[in-house]
Amino acid sequence: MAKSSRPSSVFLLIFLALMFVMEVSLEGAEGSVRREDCPKECARRCSATSHKKPCLFFCNMCCDKCLCVPSGTYGHKGECPCYNNWKTQRGTPKCP
Repeated sequence: MAKSSRPSSVFLLIFLALMFVMEVSLEGAEGSVRREDCPKECARRCSATSHKKPCLFFCNMCCDKCLCVPSGTYGHKGECPCYNNWKTQRGTPKCP
């Protein structure tokens, strides 16, 4: 009986490790933010800007559409292709 529990323990450890890797790799990815978490994530994203109102407005609009907010307060837009690729009519980035 001891032999049969060893493979299942190894399988369980591998499964848990894969779940951890998947969670870390999806952090910041599209669909990683729930709609109800957008205001909190956008407050974090816009915390360093002097233009808080427009930053929060556009960040929340982008988060609502993309369900993603890049990490940090600036840059890292490659983490969220939808957020990164949404442009204004002039071709400038819509999302902060």
